Amino acid sequence: MKVTIGGPLKLAFRPWVEGLENVPAEGAAILASNHLSFSDSFFLPAVLDRKVTFIAKAEYFTTPGVKGRMTAAFFKGVGQLPVDRSGARGAGEAAIKSGIEVLERGELFGIYPEGTRSPDGRLYRGKPGGLARVALATGAPVLPVAMIDTEKIQPPGKVMPKLMRPGIRIGKPLDFSRYQGMEHDRFVLRAVTDEVMYEIMKLSGQEYVDMYATAMKRQLSEAAKAEKEAEKAAKAALARAEKEQAEKEKAQKAQGEKEQRTEQRRSEP
Repeated sequence: MKVTIGGPLKLAFRPWVEGLENVPAEGAAILASNHLSFSDSFFLPAVLDRKVTFIAKAEYFTTPGVKGRMTAAFFKGVGQLPVDRSGARGAGEAAIKSGIEVLERGELFGIYPEGTRSPDGRLYRGKPGGLARVALATGAPVLPVAMIDTEKIQPPGKVMPKLMRPGIRIGKPLDFSRYQGMEHDRFVLRAVTDEVMYEIMKLSGQEYVDMYATAMKRQLSEAAKAEKEAEKAAKAALARAEKEQAEKEKAQKAQGEKEQRTEQRRSEP
């Protein structure tokens, strides 16, 4: 990843970085970042000397065929870890287990507390299950990370990326050892997550929205669906009105022609 993707990525986009000194030279640490773009998982590892492991759905690694093998090789190469979501409790437990294993090896573990990409560039409420439980279970420090402007490089629907300089700010490590052994207390998990999100907000300068990004995406999807249905209904109503008007004009024309023929017959000798 460092050679085939990281080098060209840094050369082409020249990302700027602040707080690189906060990343430990060795030992376990969690990089908790906002999530603006698919490219976040490439830009962050590209500017670090150490390997960063993120989690990705197992389907990326198990798709058959040549394309599937190439996809699997790519995600393995950029440090993505497959997570099997078919278990009883799904991706959440699998992600936590995977994160703990990475940190127990003394490596860097990357996670997006929002759980998904921001739909509009704002910062959304962090999900308390993954980040906080991994941090408390391992005692690893949490480094808040702010990705800046990565969503502008390749907005949804755009094929070619825009050459511009994204930014990365890495905050000072947060120590949650005071909560050690309390990883199953939901109030503690919420407090840890909110503290991390507050630090990310300060680093990124994003507007904070106190709701989950997944909920916002559902709202946007439902609104788009409702708008599409309303547009479809409006088109159907317009088509009906045009059809009725055409039939009315046709009937009026036929009536006029009938009256004209009647008048002609009356005027004949």
